[in-house]
Amino acid sequence: MKQNENAILAGKTCIGIEFGSTRIKAVLTGADHKPLAAGVHDWCNQLEDGVWTYSLDAVKSGLQGAFADLMRNVEQQYGVKLTTCSGFGISAMMHGYLAFGSDGRLLAPFRTWRNTMTEQAAGKLTEAFSFNIPQRWSIAHLYQAILNGEAHVGQIRFLTTLAGYVHWLLTGKKVLGIGDASGMFPIDPQTGCYDADMCDAFARLTTDTAFQQKITDILPEIVPVGEIAGSLTAEGAALLDPTGTFGGAIPFCPPEGDAQTGMVATNSITPKTGNVSAGTSIFSMIVLERNLSAVHREIDIVTTPNGDPVAMVHCNNCSSDLDAWVNVFGQVLKAAGADLPKVQLYDTLYALAAQGAADCGGIVSYNYYAGEEITGLTSGKPMLLRAPDAPFSAANLMRSLVYSCMATLKIGNDILTQQEHVQLDHIYAHGGLFKNPLVTQPALAAVLNADVTLMQSAGEGGAWGIALLAAYMVRDHRAESLSDYLNRHVFAGMQGVTVSPSQADLDGLRAYMNAYCAGLAAERAAVSEI
Repeated sequence: MKQNENAILAGKTCIGIEFGSTRIKAVLTGADHKPLAAGVHDWCNQLEDGVWTYSLDAVKSGLQGAFADLMRNVEQQYGVKLTTCSGFGISAMMHGYLAFGSDGRLLAPFRTWRNTMTEQAAGKLTEAFSFNIPQRWSIAHLYQAILNGEAHVGQIRFLTTLAGYVHWLLTGKKVLGIGDASGMFPIDPQTGCYDADMCDAFARLTTDTAFQQKITDILPEIVPVGEIAGSLTAEGAALLDPTGTFGGAIPFCPPEGDAQTGMVATNSITPKTGNVSAGTSIFSMIVLERNLSAVHREIDIVTTPNGDPVAMVHCNNCSSDLDAWVNVFGQVLKAAGADLPKVQLYDTLYALAAQGAADCGGIVSYNYYAGEEITGLTSGKPMLLRAPDAPFSAANLMRSLVYSCMATLKIGNDILTQQEHVQLDHIYAHGGLFKNPLVTQPALAAVLNADVTLMQSAGEGGAWGIALLAAYMVRDHRAESLSDYLNRHVFAGMQGVTVSPSQADLDGLRAYMNAYCAGLAAERAAVSEI
């Protein structure tokens, strides 16, 4: 305790803040990279005029709320104030559209990764680039705005992600790490820069439009991992901590996407390793040994924080429908006089799910709150299907809801393993879906047909991951690679729990997925007709 107290007072700590879909988390780490304290702030996106968005005021107040909570917890736990640190990092949900004019004013509402409104642009860009451009990527949003003839496109002088925006607020620097940048515009792995040929192709596509800027002039500068990407300014410190307690010219590492910080937090940044992050959305990140043989619309090619290519299968929908059902069960219990704490309620229902039939007894759940590009849905309608004679039990229902969180992920990853013959040696999992791994970890092992490990650090998530990148920046990173740094200084000796897929789960999931894929026609009809 005294060592930690002294480290905090001396500023020999690092801080990472990550903006997730439903929670902003700040983590303070010590010299041994272990978390010393954390702060959280809950927030939620809004659907406004058909656009999933967060206001910039909510971004700023959420930043302040999470950091204030961290400062309070530090003082309560250690009896000292948090006044400075040696390294800082910002992470956030990847992709989306934050377009600013020359005066720094936001030109259109923030369009998050959750939107599926750029089908036309994504298709045209994929054809022009011979490279898959998903709907949620920043360049797809930009080109769709151009195709729509939106008045603001000629005024754009800066386009960035949420992590890039917050970093800009705090340091004044318009930069990104290569991983987050790879979800804005394709990266040339040889140069570590935006792909020049694709930049030229985009210029040709936009020749006779209102957008006449050079695309590289409005995208953030890419800063390599381990380099200093700016320092906290006086204005940034005042925004972060209005009390004036915290400050100093603290160096910041390059801001990164949540996918990349998840890879760091699970030590899965080398070929044939990968991780799955599961919360409001779910995605897998598999580090590739070689390029894929074809362009697959279901698979995105992004990078690790080092710039190595990664096959990403991203699904917009994961736990929202499961959470909604858990809330309903909680309301029923409360009405009956049994008001269970949230953790106990989830534990109880997960225990039931573990008892359910491996094929869920013929109950099929669709968790689509938003559109899902992998299955061709432009918007979502949560839906439950079952035959009249299906054994409709709480156990089978809960197991079906768990499967539904991962079903679309399986469709995308089957392309990788069955068509591209990508080997999955080991998968690390993290995120809210695995807070109780009783049924979710074995289910994911069956979905991927691979061993799945939960590390002791799995609950810390991306905020810890970006704090580790800040620590790597502070250390003499040139002496060792990021992979060696993580292996030697962070994860050496760290314990984890590994689960292998069981044959019963594999067989049950196969039957579930057959029914799931057959029923997608009904889901599409529900979206279009209801």
